[in-house]
Amino acid sequence: MTAVTERPRTTGAAPAPVTAPPRRRVSPERVAAGLTLVALLVASLVALRSVDIDPARMLQSWANAERFFGRVGAIEFPPLGELLQLTALTLGLVICGTLLAAVLSVPVAVLAASNTTPGPGWRAAARFVTVLARAVPDVVLAMVFVLLFSLGTLPGILAIGLHSVGMISKLFADAIEQIDEGPRTAIRAAGGSRLQQFTAGVLPQVLPSWVATVLHRNDINLRGSVILGYVGVVGLGMEMSFAFKSLDYGLGLGYALVIFVLCVVMEIVSSSVRAAMLGIAPTGRGLGDRVVRRATRRRGAGHPAPSRPAITTVESALRRPWDRARRRDVSWGWLAVAVVVASIAVCDIAWSDLVTVWAKVPAVATRFWPPSFGSYEASTMVAAMGETIAIALAATVLTLVASVVVGSLAARNVAPSRGVRSGMRLLLVGIRGVPEVILAIVLIVVTGLGTQAGTLALALGGVGLLGKLLADSFEEVSPGPERALSATGASRVQVYAGATLPQGTRALIGHTFYMLDTNLRAATLLGIVGAGGVGYYLLNASQGSNYGTVTAIVLMILVTVLAVEGLAVWMRRVFR
Repeated sequence: MTAVTERPRTTGAAPAPVTAPPRRRVSPERVAAGLTLVALLVASLVALRSVDIDPARMLQSWANAERFFGRVGAIEFPPLGELLQLTALTLGLVICGTLLAAVLSVPVAVLAASNTTPGPGWRAAARFVTVLARAVPDVVLAMVFVLLFSLGTLPGILAIGLHSVGMISKLFADAIEQIDEGPRTAIRAAGGSRLQQFTAGVLPQVLPSWVATVLHRNDINLRGSVILGYVGVVGLGMEMSFAFKSLDYGLGLGYALVIFVLCVVMEIVSSSVRAAMLGIAPTGRGLGDRVVRRATRRRGAGHPAPSRPAITTVESALRRPWDRARRRDVSWGWLAVAVVVASIAVCDIAWSDLVTVWAKVPAVATRFWPPSFGSYEASTMVAAMGETIAIALAATVLTLVASVVVGSLAARNVAPSRGVRSGMRLLLVGIRGVPEVILAIVLIVVTGLGTQAGTLALALGGVGLLGKLLADSFEEVSPGPERALSATGASRVQVYAGATLPQGTRALIGHTFYMLDTNLRAATLLGIVGAGGVGYYLLNASQGSNYGTVTAIVLMILVTVLAVEGLAVWMRRVFR
C-alpha cells in the first residue's frame, strides 16, 4: 500500500479544506459589450455585402480606365510660378487652420480633463464640444464661411480650425489625464495658483504629446483641404476641382500628383519631428518628468528634500546650460515661429472681415434654419444616410483586416526582420500620403459611380492610419509575457498570438472605433465626388442653396457620430 502523508495539524483545530481558487465572475456588462462587438462585426459584414464589391467586375471595368487615360494623354502642370504660389497658399491655409485649432483646444481640453476640470458640468459640456466639432464636417463649415466671407483664405482657415478642435482637444485632454500629479501637487502645496499649476506642473509634461498631436492633425488637414476646394476654398484643391469639372483631366491629374507628393513630404517631415521629440522625452512627459527624476535622485542620494521642491527644481530645469539638446530645442522653436509667420503672410488674411462679418450672421443663420429635406422624401434621405453608414462599416472591417497584418509586420517586436519592418513603415507612409478623395476619383474612373468606389477608397486610405496606430500599440506592449513564451520555445507566431495580440486587444478596439468615427465623416465627403451616400445630396443642397437640407443632413450625421462616440466610451470603460 502507498503511504498517505497527512498535513501537520494544529492542536485543537480542524484541518483546513483544500479548495480550488474561485473562478473570476464575468460581469454582465462585459458580456453585453462582447455581444455588441459581435453584432457590429456582423453588421459590417452585411454592409460589406450590400456595397457589392465585385473584383471580377472591377477587372472587366479596367477597360474603362484604359480608355480614360488614353483620352487624358500626358499629365500637365500649371506654370511653375503659379504652382509654387498655390502650394504655398495651401500649406499656409492648412497651418493657420491647425494652429487656430490648437489654440482653441487648450481651454477645451483643460475643462474636459477629469483632473483639471472645475466640475462635472464643465467636463460634460467640454466633451460635448469635442464631439460636436468632430460631427460637423469641415466642408459644411466651409460652406457657411464662404457665405459669410465670400472667397478667400478665411473660410478655409476657420473651417479647418473649428472642425479640428474636435480631435485635438480630445487628445489634449487624454494627455492631461495621464500626467504625473506629483509636480502639480507640490506647486499647489507651495501656494501656486491654478495658472502656475498648469504652466509649471502640467504643460511641461504634456507638451511633447501635444506637439505630436498638432503635427498629426496638420497632416490630416492637408489631405482634407482637397475636398474643401469643391465648395470654394482657395488652393490646390479648388484648382483641381475646376480642372476635373472642365474635363481637363491631364491638368487635374497634375494637381492630384502635386498634392500627393506634398502630402508624402509633409508626412515624412512630421514623422521626423515627432521622432525627434520622442527622443527628447521618451516617456512623453518632457521637462516635468525630468524634474521628478531629478528630485528623486537627490532624495535617493541622501540629500534632504528642499523646502519648495517643485519651484526649485522647475527653476533649475529652466536654467539648464546651453547644451546640444537645448540648442536643438530652441532652433526648432524659432523655426516653428518662422513657419507660422510665413503662413500668415502668405494667406493675406483680411482681418477687417472678422469685425464686419457679425452683421451678416443673422441673415446667413436664417438660411440654414429650420432643417428640412426640401424636395426629397424623408425615406430617401434616411436610406442615403444608411448607405453612408454601410460604406463606413464595410470600409472599417476591410481596413481592420489589412491593418492587423500590415501593422503587425511594421511593429519592431513582431516583424521577422528590420527590412520587413522598414518596408511596412514606408508603405504606411505612402498610403497616408494619398488623400481619400483622390483615391475615390481614380476608383470611380475604374469602377464607375457608387458605393464600391467610396468603400475601397476609405478602406485603402484607412490602412495608412490604422496600421500605424496598431504598429505603435503593439510596440508598446509589456515585453515580459513575450519573453516568457520565447523562453519556453514558442515560435514567433505563438508569441504573437499568445502575448502580443492579447495585450494589444484593448488598443485595437479603441483604434477601430476611432477609424469608424473617421470613416463616417469621410464617407459623407466622398459622396460629393460621386462615391455614394448622403454626400451627393449634401452637395446638391449646397449648390441649390437649399441650406435647410444641409442642416438636416448635418443633424443626421451628428446623431450617428454621437452614437458611435457613446459606444466607444463604453467599450473603453468596460475593457480597460
